[in-house]
Amino acid sequence: MAARGAVMALAALLCAARGASGAAGFIKSPLSQKKLTEDSVELHCEAVGNPIPEIQWWFEGAEPNETATQLWDGAWQDRVTINATYKQHSTSTISVANLTLNDSGTYECRASNDPDRNHLSKSPKVKWIRSQANVIVLERPTISVSQEVTDGLNVVISCNISGAPTAIKGHYWMKGDSKIQSDDTSENSTSYMIEKVDHDSSGEYYCFFETSPLAKGIVFVKVEPHVVPYKKSEHGNEGDTGVLTCKSASYPPVTHWSWFKVVDGLQPIVNGSEERFFIKSEGNKTELRILRMDMEKDPGKYMCNATNEVGYGSAVMELRVRSRLAALWPFLGIVAEVLVLVTIIFIYEKRRKPDEIPEDDDGGSAPLKSNATNHKDKNVRQRNAN
Repeated sequence: MAARGAVMALAALLCAARGASGAAGFIKSPLSQKKLTEDSVELHCEAVGNPIPEIQWWFEGAEPNETATQLWDGAWQDRVTINATYKQHSTSTISVANLTLNDSGTYECRASNDPDRNHLSKSPKVKWIRSQANVIVLERPTISVSQEVTDGLNVVISCNISGAPTAIKGHYWMKGDSKIQSDDTSENSTSYMIEKVDHDSSGEYYCFFETSPLAKGIVFVKVEPHVVPYKKSEHGNEGDTGVLTCKSASYPPVTHWSWFKVVDGLQPIVNGSEERFFIKSEGNKTELRILRMDMEKDPGKYMCNATNEVGYGSAVMELRVRSRLAALWPFLGIVAEVLVLVTIIFIYEKRRKPDEIPEDDDGGSAPLKSNATNHKDKNVRQRNAN
């Protein structure tokens, strides 16, 4: 692998050198592929040169007497698509959709930057360089699958193949982008068990037979919409815009959404009504916007309803509308508490002042005089003793 990578790197350097010197050279060539009828194929080609070379695509069928013909965007009843860019170098991709057996053959990428490459009478000095890929289209095998499933427990879905293009080397099952089961047996059939059919297990299940090329079938597991509100309860202020949202994650996709207000039954809400109610629905999601919410009219319960080919589902949520002053009530409550507390303190201080005793009252001087007298008598007694 290291040697191969070194060779590819060397080839790229050589091509780049050719591009710097002027001659066109490939830095990426198309790869041969095997495909089944009704599939699509995509081939890619890149070239360098100075000036930047033009890239063309040509096709030569598998029949002995067929000659090469140029392909263009929209050829073969619009089944051919060619996308090309010419910036630092040339890149071109050709895609052929809905393949038939007649699409088998050699697809050729041609590149040239000779000024006379497309001249009708003058031969170009440098011939077009070419890179080829073979595309082999095989008859699509017949794959019979289980009938679509809508409910049940431990439900087994299966696929059976006949006319496989090559030997079967194994099988695997996919749901979306996740592989959920695989084996390496060569049986002509494969199966998968779904424990419970609900909104989580609904979807498209693909069974693959490991042949060359891969053969696959599809089994549909369908349930009615499982509707979930974004929030069961929404709050908003008077005059603001309220938004209610519902979604459904089940398969098949929702084909129609509708909204109702629950008032003595179900009152339909029409998109654009009263120039305040607007509904926006995209696939499995819907949204109801209420402009300039009113405290008297808008609070209450609202229902979103979803419909698909299996049935319908719904969800209910509640809208609460507050006054614009609602946010001020906590602040006003704190202010009121402070005012009450200040008033109580003021009244208490006012009533307490007449009962206070002045600091220069005679009640505090008598003990000091008595102490002085006792001290004098004590000294007199001590002198008599001597």
